[in-house]
Amino acid sequence: MQLDQAQPFPYNFELKSTALVIIDMQRDFIEPGGFGESLGNDVSLLSAIVPACQAVLAAWRDAGGLVVHTREAHRADLSDCPPAKRHRGNPSLRIGDAGPMGRILVAGEPGNQIIPALAPLPGEIAIDKPGKGAFYATPLHELLQQEGITHLVFMGVTTEVCVQTSMREANDRGYDCLLLEDCTESYFPAFKTAAVEMLRAQGAIVGWTATSDHLLSLLATPPARQ
Repeated sequence: MQLDQAQPFPYNFELKSTALVIIDMQRDFIEPGGFGESLGNDVSLLSAIVPACQAVLAAWRDAGGLVVHTREAHRADLSDCPPAKRHRGNPSLRIGDAGPMGRILVAGEPGNQIIPALAPLPGEIAIDKPGKGAFYATPLHELLQQEGITHLVFMGVTTEVCVQTSMREANDRGYDCLLLEDCTESYFPAFKTAAVEMLRAQGAIVGWTATSDHLLSLLATPPARQ
């Protein structure tokens, strides 16, 4: 398949060797009452991308592509959450504190779950990650290698933090990465704009970007015409 509208030049991939990676679309970040809001952010900015993410996820599933979901999550005893992370900033609720949806960013708590609209299906990969990157202290690379994956299509939040970190980690491991611009967002729109431009600068130094409508059109094209 060739996505001609990708920037800075066409993105070529085969569905069988490509995974859709959905970064941290969790209630703690997307819904009121979670960690994102405790930091003083407007979570409606992130929830606005849910319909576009739903459309891509449905089409990807229909096409038979591999799906990966990530959650930023820590053990109940916070042994995998360094003090430098927990005590950073001045949130009203810190990681591990009890909030309206349970303990903040703790695995298994209600707020730590992926929003229902994008919930994983049986057989899809779901990764709990203690850091910002999807590859740090997780088995993701090994799981992707077992599936013969060489290309990754990214969606999720936030663009400049966990999404960008994961794409850079993936790039260092040899994956060709594409970010769907309308399926990612930041609490700070200017940060998203800057991150997108950085990722695709200098000849896709980290990866390509495109909008979801072009990918959806490509996925809907009969195989004989691709």
